[in-house]
Amino acid sequence: MKTWRTVGFLVAILAVASFLFAWPYGAATRLEPSPQQSSLKEHTPTIEEYRPKSTLVTKEHKIDRAKYPFIDIHSHHWNPTPKYVEELIKGMDSINLRILVNLSGGTGEQLRQTVATMNGRYPDRFVVFANMSYDDLNIPGFGKRAATRLEQDVKNGAQGLKIFKDFGMELKYSNGQRVHVDDPEFDPVFEKCAELKIPVLIHVAEPSAFFDPWDYSNERWLELKQFPRRARPPSEYPAFETLMTERNHLFARHPKTNFIAAHLAFHGNDLERLGKLFDAYPNVNVDIAAVLAELGRQPYSAHDFLIKYQDRVLMGKDIYEVNEYKWYFRCLETRDEYFEYYRNRHAFWRIYGFEVPDEVLKKVYYKNALRLVPGMDDKAFPK
Repeated sequence: MKTWRTVGFLVAILAVASFLFAWPYGAATRLEPSPQQSSLKEHTPTIEEYRPKSTLVTKEHKIDRAKYPFIDIHSHHWNPTPKYVEELIKGMDSINLRILVNLSGGTGEQLRQTVATMNGRYPDRFVVFANMSYDDLNIPGFGKRAATRLEQDVKNGAQGLKIFKDFGMELKYSNGQRVHVDDPEFDPVFEKCAELKIPVLIHVAEPSAFFDPWDYSNERWLELKQFPRRARPPSEYPAFETLMTERNHLFARHPKTNFIAAHLAFHGNDLERLGKLFDAYPNVNVDIAAVLAELGRQPYSAHDFLIKYQDRVLMGKDIYEVNEYKWYFRCLETRDEYFEYYRNRHAFWRIYGFEVPDEVLKKVYYKNALRLVPGMDDKAFPK
């Protein structure tokens, strides 16, 4: 009996020893990561490298051409050449872009040349806005002279005035004083716009996040990392709310002048506030240039807002890239869900379609622009 117990005990010891000997090899064989896994484990991706692919399965509608011909109220084309214009026309035709508004026409001779180049062969496809020159800003009587120059620019073919972002933020008098958005010196210019019945497309401030601390809680951190000069620290720039107050004073002081506030007036993240702006100032409109991601992350609110204020919102893109317009079409014309925006730095989030009724779509695409900008040919647009 003892013999059998002894044999059993020895067998058990041998089995345990065999297991202990074989386990490290087997475990290593099973658990040792591949070279690729090791590399990923050792490297933590940056925010720019982390690009997760969604596993969501839902209907998609890829739209490469707008449902109706549209007007892009916000585009920039400095000193275009005839060859460049021909390329523009090809791209415009491919996406149903009927009229392109060039906000960078300049003034004086530059304005004349731009109008001649863009409207020479295609008088019904382009609109050019004038810009102010500040070369004589510090000479008394600047505002009246600027108004006179604008009147001549309109005679030379300009159909509106564009105010760039330096106005209110970086433009200064020789004594170092900042030019405020509601500076009375510029009143003759805005009154002249009312007299000539041309709109003012004005860019005041930047996204409010650019004025906030540049830390990891800032939702535009990625853009500020890629373009640090876009930050608006209080040591160098007026506060966002200061600029908004000055802007609203400007709107109130010129009730007969039609304003188009660029980029949803930088209230795309607060549509209730934008609605109050519309309610307070009937002469104010907005474009959706470069702020589609703001609307796309709040599809229900965006849909309802566009229906309520359908007479005040205009189609615009800003940076002209023919292959990027499709995102605007998809948001305005479909209810697609959770798809990537075309520029990560504008939106580190997915967006949604907020399909609007056809009558609203027509107003955003062209009817509102036709109402505000004089001299546009409306024959190419559905009634």
